[in-house]
Amino acid sequence: MATEDGEPSDQASYYQSTNRGKRSVTIDITDPRGQELVRTLAANADVLIENYKSGSLGKYGLGYADLNALNPRLIYCSITGFGQTGPRAAEPGYDFIVQALGGLMSITGERDSRPGGGPQKVGVAVADLMTGLYATIAIQAALIARQTSGRGQHCDMALFDVQVATLGNQAMNYLATGRAPARQGNAHVNIVPYQVFDASDGSFVIACGNDSQFVALCAAIGLPELASDPRFKRNCDRVVHRELVSAALQDHFRRAPVAPWISKIEAVGVPVGPINDIAQALAEPQVAARDMLVAIPHPQNPDFRMTGSPIKLSDTPVAYAAPPPLLGQHTQEVLRNDLGLSDSDIAALIADQVVT
Repeated sequence: MATEDGEPSDQASYYQSTNRGKRSVTIDITDPRGQELVRTLAANADVLIENYKSGSLGKYGLGYADLNALNPRLIYCSITGFGQTGPRAAEPGYDFIVQALGGLMSITGERDSRPGGGPQKVGVAVADLMTGLYATIAIQAALIARQTSGRGQHCDMALFDVQVATLGNQAMNYLATGRAPARQGNAHVNIVPYQVFDASDGSFVIACGNDSQFVALCAAIGLPELASDPRFKRNCDRVVHRELVSAALQDHFRRAPVAPWISKIEAVGVPVGPINDIAQALAEPQVAARDMLVAIPHPQNPDFRMTGSPIKLSDTPVAYAAPPPLLGQHTQEVLRNDLGLSDSDIAALIADQVVT
């Protein structure tokens, strides 16, 4: 992230993207005094989330069993690569490894026979992001359960589990047929045409979701005979004859630029769109209309901007009250106001580098 005067700062974009609205306290948990600070915080907390390898916090007296004994109402959420059980439980897990091991890369990218073919990772850390979302759901479920049981519980979240769960229809395709799905590039495995097409000046995507949309598409672009061809009338037939129908459409689309094609196809209600880069995506009028780019003054940059929340609540809208914090920005505030430590106690902990 750049500072107010345009110079590089020590604030990583990755950190900025995930920490809006949080307070930052830095504690050395290898020091017994640091461990006691964490235990004191946990004793009065509703939820604790940790992202260490399985069993790592137990050696510091900060595992689930340790903190549950202090606070039986605590929801303790562990996010690891492979969970607390199973043959890989002790292994570290990163998004890239999980995308590969969990099957996602095998269905992402062009087929081996095509230029640039081979397995590809997704352009964002999708297993990380999805695990965070699933962890949120798990924590909410545990909080609701606590209303009747009076007890907290351990939420055991694994990147690998989430990656397997989010294989979705691709996993079901395998379970139904016994055949592992192959990479289709930018095409849909079960729907045709649902892919990228090249025009004379660039590329665009069509997501033709049903047979009536296919008829409308063909009429709009001047190929009505394609929709009446018995080989292409039903989606199940178009899947069988994928190469033929895709080639016919591709040959036709190369004859004109992207913009006129999009205009014609949009006019008949078939989903279609350009392929934006990140700058173009954030410049879309829909982004501004939906408050998906927000300005939040930051201690190092008063013009700091970040993507907004996709959650739109009618009565309690998301508040963008605080930017991502500087590391350790709230350490003294929390120790003083939440834990009741004196200024001299805090100064001693800072001097000994137990906190920063």
